[in-house]
Amino acid sequence: MILLEKLKEAATSVIPVMALVWLLHFTAAPLGDDLGRFLAGGALLILGLAVFLLGAEIGVVPVGSRAGSALTSRRNLPLLLGAGFVIGFLITVAEPDVHVLAQQVSAVDPGISHLALVGMIAVGVGLFVAVALGRIVFQVSLRLLLLAFYGLIFACAAFTAPAFLGVAFDAGGATTGPMTVPFIMALGVGVAAVRGGDARDDSFGLIGLASIGPILSVLLLGMMHQGAGGAPPALAGEEARGLAAHFLALVPDTAAEVGMALAPLAGLFAAFRIFLLRRMTRTRLLRVVMGLLYTFLGLVCFFVGVKGGFIPAGSSLGRLIAVTRPAWLLVGTGVALGALAVLAEPAVWVLTRQVEEVSGGSIRSRVILITLCIGVASAVGLAMFRVAGGHSLWYFLIPGYALALGLTFVCPPMFTAIAFDSGGVASGPMASTFILAFTLGASGGLGGNPITDAFGVIALIAMTPLIAIQALGILYGRAARRRKAARPLPHAAGEGAHDK
Repeated sequence: MILLEKLKEAATSVIPVMALVWLLHFTAAPLGDDLGRFLAGGALLILGLAVFLLGAEIGVVPVGSRAGSALTSRRNLPLLLGAGFVIGFLITVAEPDVHVLAQQVSAVDPGISHLALVGMIAVGVGLFVAVALGRIVFQVSLRLLLLAFYGLIFACAAFTAPAFLGVAFDAGGATTGPMTVPFIMALGVGVAAVRGGDARDDSFGLIGLASIGPILSVLLLGMMHQGAGGAPPALAGEEARGLAAHFLALVPDTAAEVGMALAPLAGLFAAFRIFLLRRMTRTRLLRVVMGLLYTFLGLVCFFVGVKGGFIPAGSSLGRLIAVTRPAWLLVGTGVALGALAVLAEPAVWVLTRQVEEVSGGSIRSRVILITLCIGVASAVGLAMFRVAGGHSLWYFLIPGYALALGLTFVCPPMFTAIAFDSGGVASGPMASTFILAFTLGASGGLGGNPITDAFGVIALIAMTPLIAIQALGILYGRAARRRKAARPLPHAAGEGAHDK
């Protein structure tokens, strides 16, 4: 049964994170009541992730691919770009990760409006989804666009308010959540398939470009508005109640958020069915509806587990280790959590499967997963080092992005596109909830300013895969050239046979 396979995959992903937190509870950071909620939240996380993956596979991804093909086959560029903007805007406005990030930012700095932040992020994503689709149609070099737009990003960053720097780069990662990634990636595959050319190279890069839009838009918001600043948020006490009651109390609000996330997507599917996919069979339509239902149920379970168990435990864990243990243990815990948490990101599994499919199996999903683990582990370790030492985010972003952009000149184009997509998908729900909560807890425990010290962790998680995946691509390209050089030429083999 497909669901059992998904449950096995999800359990393999989440259980290592739970085991690490369990170990830390009995050794370095006793969590008290938060441990029971964390374990119960982990069980909900496994169930939600499995059901979500099933729904994305049978409902979201196929429609995205068909819609991309249908839009491109119309040969109407304004229609394609306009649809790209509308899709990017609506899905982002409804993306739960974006609201989680915006709420945490507003809680730390009330001078940054939650609604203004969400609106600017959505506009940025919409514009750059249109740019990404236009790139496929006109066969524009992804490297050229990345160099141009990241140059613009750092120029704007030099003039924005300091409170918006980490938030802007974090927004680029949080945007690419569990609903955005499957649909936009499938849309790109559909457009590339109809457009022709090197479909393997063109199928990727949409997420990487879409992640640029929120960074630029939030930086522009920071240039126009000064944050009020703020102290670390006070930890509100919670009324004592049973474990089941604790999680059930979260269901109504979470269901409303997920429903808001899926409503625009369902509306888009209905529009595609009426205007673009008229030949869709009743069976196919039923599968799409079932996929959306599974996706809804999976995301509700996922976010109830995250909010009820993972965020409180992450905050407590970060605060306890920062206050009571040496700095090296904080950094080491960050490395371990980063390596394990990336495996629980729903969008990571969607990306790695699509990479293996589009590459014809030549790039194994397991290799991409291991490489992402190394990159994200390094990112969270660097974030903890930055929190402990109070170092500026600039010291990490400038050399990191300089190296990532420099590698685009020597890395195979398809791996460059995969790398910039990976940076977005690695910084999904687990990063914007558990990892960010852990970092906020550590910053608060050390008496730092979370708006400048803690925010930026998602930015580092989004940056390091750019380097790790491109390094993998360079090794992959060299191995392919060695195999090609070692292969005997046909005419040489024929001559040898003739001489005998």
